[in-house]
Amino acid sequence: MKTRILLVEDDERLAELTAEYLRKNDLEVLVEGHGNTAEARILAEHPDLVILDVMLPGKDGFEICRAVRARYQGVILMLTARDEDFDQILGLELGADDYIAKPVQPRLLLARIKALLRRSPVGAGGADARAEASRPAELTFGSFHISQATRTACLGPDCIDLTTAEFDLLWLLARHAGSVLSRDDLLQELRGIGFDGLDRSIDARISRLRRKLGDDPENPTRIKT
Repeated sequence: MKTRILLVEDDERLAELTAEYLRKNDLEVLVEGHGNTAEARILAEHPDLVILDVMLPGKDGFEICRAVRARYQGVILMLTARDEDFDQILGLELGADDYIAKPVQPRLLLARIKALLRRSPVGAGGADARAEASRPAELTFGSFHISQATRTACLGPDCIDLTTAEFDLLWLLARHAGSVLSRDDLLQELRGIGFDGLDRSIDARISRLRRKLGDDPENPTRIKT
């Protein structure tokens, strides 16, 4: 079965070209062009991945991401304006799994989609999954328990609501507990890119994880930076 992607983009020509390129690479692509109908479309179709433009008629991409995140467990990849750090960080804060700046290079978009799907429960498989299977599937640190098999993280009896990207980062940190990981290490592992000195996506996710773990940002005990 092909991976299903919903492309939320109001530029009809750009949406057509992007969808055509992705379809040629064996992906099923649906297109939605208006922000006011995108939320319902995402929840009705429940695609494996949503490519969500920020600038849309009606509701913008941020509103849509906020509205669907608690009910949609797939991957959200946001399209942001070039060099707009605020857009990128806000998208991650609202639960997006990753972002890519416009104008989008088709091959880069495809590579980012494949990387995100490999890490998601839907897309995991093949050599990556076999390699991961050789590592511990569950880790426990005091009252904190994290399971890669079920992609859940719990503090005592309470499980924490995490996005795909947040779980991936938390699992990576847990697997390397006691070790120091640089931003470059984290970005290479999670997104396949190096740290350019400006990217603050990891910082945003760390901030969200600390809040969800009840970790004091002024004196953190669970995630130290």
